[in-house]
Amino acid sequence: MPDGGVTARLLRREQWIVGACLFLIAALAWLWLFRTAAGMDAERASSMAGTSMPGMDMPGMAMPAAAPDPPAAYLASAFAMWFLMMTAMMLPSASPMILLYARVAHGLKAKGKVLVPTAIFAGVYLGVWAAFSLLAAITQMLLVYAGVVSAASLRIGDEHIAGGLLIASGAYQLTPLKSVCIKSCRSPLSFLTQHWRPDAAGAIRLGLRHGLYCLGCCWMLMALLFIGGVMSLVWVAILAFVVLVEKVAPLGRFLGTAAGVVAIVVGAGLILGVRIP
Repeated sequence: MPDGGVTARLLRREQWIVGACLFLIAALAWLWLFRTAAGMDAERASSMAGTSMPGMDMPGMAMPAAAPDPPAAYLASAFAMWFLMMTAMMLPSASPMILLYARVAHGLKAKGKVLVPTAIFAGVYLGVWAAFSLLAAITQMLLVYAGVVSAASLRIGDEHIAGGLLIASGAYQLTPLKSVCIKSCRSPLSFLTQHWRPDAAGAIRLGLRHGLYCLGCCWMLMALLFIGGVMSLVWVAILAFVVLVEKVAPLGRFLGTAAGVVAIVVGAGLILGVRIP
């Protein structure tokens, strides 16, 4: 078969190629999270074993965490961690939009001109989350240096602050801005029909717009990582599941609202000193 025929057959499978790339990127990001979290747990256990002395443990007291790295090194490490975490958490829920973009682009463009604009669209979308990751890393660094967030567990130690963050996040779930953003994320076809622009410039514009809608939908949920621990795999998986359900499940919007109400109740309980099992 001529090379042109092989190329044509390959290019008729753009969605399979895009889907495989999305799966691979998300899988690698999740693999990195698992390996990093396991390494942090092992390091924390080793540190505790090395600093604990029999007969010297006192109830209610914990060994202070090691001082964080110099600001530049700490920020670079924190940014890499946040960006890979956002990729792992957000890319699966964005895949329906990206795959639909590839399908629409295939219908409107000549063969061979689909993968590049789709890659641009997805890349700009992830670029929005990269900008968020930088802000989150800066926030984490400042909170760690201020002692609000533990350098070891990367979680807020003060229950009143944690409760306030839970209430703020839950309240945001009920706002009109959240409704507008989640509506756009839940309706890929409507979004593309309304905002479609051709070529690379259009892909950049669409990727930026979708990224901003997605950010508006989920940024307060991502802030909750400071409640359960930024690198707690259980907490990361729970929030990723909430994001996915909100965006793709038939009753996702109602479940998101219910999650907001639960967050408010739990946050109020923390502030009032109610112990939640």
